[in-house]
Amino acid sequence: MKIKYIVTLFVLAMTVNAFAQNKGKILLDEVSQKVKSYDNISIDFKYSLENISENIKQETRGDVVMQGEKYKLNILGITRLFDGNKLYSISPEDEEVTISSESEDEEDAITPSKMLSFYEDGYTYEFDIQQNINGRKIQYVKLTPIDSNSELKSILLGIDAQTKHIYNLIQVGKNGSKTTLTVNSFKTNQPISKTLFTFDANKYKDYYINKLD
Repeated sequence: MKIKYIVTLFVLAMTVNAFAQNKGKILLDEVSQKVKSYDNISIDFKYSLENISENIKQETRGDVVMQGEKYKLNILGITRLFDGNKLYSISPEDEEVTISSESEDEEDAITPSKMLSFYEDGYTYEFDIQQNINGRKIQYVKLTPIDSNSELKSILLGIDAQTKHIYNLIQVGKNGSKTTLTVNSFKTNQPISKTLFTFDANKYKDYYINKLD
């Protein structure tokens, strides 16, 4: 009788877990479909990095315009421009432009072009808490990397239940670091210049051009 009771509990737990994962996947699929329906997306955001053990706490603001795989990101005084082929990192302070392919040092890095779709592969999903933030219902989905060698411990993705837009992203590393990106404004299908994602070398004649590839 006791064995039967344990088995029943185990099956119930598995069913609840599968239901939570399914609900999380359905919500993320809705977010993905919504994002892909836009011609372009403009986001102003707040970015914070905290690591208590390393006594690190940084906060900054930034903005990004995305169209397909292309993007223009401004953060920490640096402009990162990806034209779909090459990534240009422009630093006015150093008067330097670094040109490379869009390959990141860490596979777990979430670039602007992946920010709204990175969760589509490589994670398990679980419904988490729902919070009321300034009158908005924010539903959190917890993502856990399938790859046990990932440097990430987990990601919490906060989604506006009404608009199906991403409100914030909380990334926790196995090294104790916590990265939070909070969306301040989310605009879609804005009129943008045809040359927004094109690097104009004539504007940087006095800069040092560092080609990595």
